[in-house]
Amino acid sequence: MTISQLFNAANLFVLPFWALMILLPNWKVTRQIMSSYLPFVLLAGAYLYLFISSITPENAQALSNPQLADIAKFFADESAAATGWIHFLVMDLFVGRWVYWEGQKTGVWTIHSLALCLFAGPMGLLSHILTDWITKAFFPNSQQNETVTI
Repeated sequence: MTISQLFNAANLFVLPFWALMILLPNWKVTRQIMSSYLPFVLLAGAYLYLFISSITPENAQALSNPQLADIAKFFADESAAATGWIHFLVMDLFVGRWVYWEGQKTGVWTIHSLALCLFAGPMGLLSHILTDWITKAFFPNSQQNETVTI
């Protein structure tokens, strides 16, 4: 499998998980699938493969003492860029899964935060933190009725 094919496969691989969390959050199958670490193991395996194959002595030096110019040179390489992108996919999905489970446990609305996590994990995380805070501060009784037992 080429780097480009692995990159494309990883992009497609995460989409069903996002679709389930966003479109069918309360479905038993969604909960079952999202309780598994298997998606992260597979993505992390792809990441590890690309990471090992993209490390050279020069890259290792750049990563050990990061300077912006060195990191920019590192990511100019197609293999390093694919490695970085799969890193984003793994971490964004992990954050999205955490947001999803927090919403399931507390009843806090998560669709907007999950959509943001899909495209920019840290913004989705911030969105969920703010939504949780606003819900607790202004609608404290709404969570009691919507909390789901997992």
